[in-house]
Amino acid sequence: MQARPDGRGGTALPVLEGEGPLALRRTRSTGDEARVTLVGAMSAPLGGDHLTVTADVATGARLRVGSAAATLALPGAAGGEARYDVRLRVAGDGELTWLPEPLISAAGSDLAVTTRLDVAPTARLVFREEQILGRAAEQPGRLASRLTLRIGERTVLDQELCCGPGAPGGWDGPAVLAGHRAVGQLLVVRPEFAGEPVPATTVGEGCAVVPLPGPAALVTAVAPDGLLLRRLLDRALSLLERPATAVR
Repeated sequence: MQARPDGRGGTALPVLEGEGPLALRRTRSTGDEARVTLVGAMSAPLGGDHLTVTADVATGARLRVGSAAATLALPGAAGGEARYDVRLRVAGDGELTWLPEPLISAAGSDLAVTTRLDVAPTARLVFREEQILGRAAEQPGRLASRLTLRIGERTVLDQELCCGPGAPGGWDGPAVLAGHRAVGQLLVVRPEFAGEPVPATTVGEGCAVVPLPGPAALVTAVAPDGLLLRRLLDRALSLLERPATAVR
């Protein structure tokens, strides 16, 4: 998908295409912001699938993306590893709010998620990812997730988490998930953070806010379930959206 200023104070979507298990639907816009919903047209990702989602937000455009439901990773008849790649770019004074529903790693699945965010120093970004390890009373599948954030030409975050069967030992121990089954992250990029970095703080049990180099902040959270995880991330986002002086 591509978002561009429409010349009338709003945002146009000259490219909005989806195929296979992912459909893109434009929903009602608010002010100068365009809104898009990701809709799962069929079960995915299954073993052996390779899905890619891209969004390109031009200078002056505003785009908000959500999803109609959680994404469920399943083993599939053919088995094998599935891949899910997300590539997001925000230029100049563009703004992207990326708030999909959680990714659920079902028993027997094997999924590698790679997310790359390329953001201009003067752009704005809110990016959330939530991962639930297993359905109710179920063991998780294998889930490897890598998240990279570049601001301008500088990489400010590049981290990977691997959980479930076959993952390196210790992923469920006290230094990583500590027995929790819901893990999430929130990245917020705002130009004003460059001059007034967000202070490191905690937001409830299992949730921390840390500044990143340049105009960015990272929130990480773990929780027993997805509902509590969402509450923690929403609380942190509310804090980061206040004026910088209020965050302190």
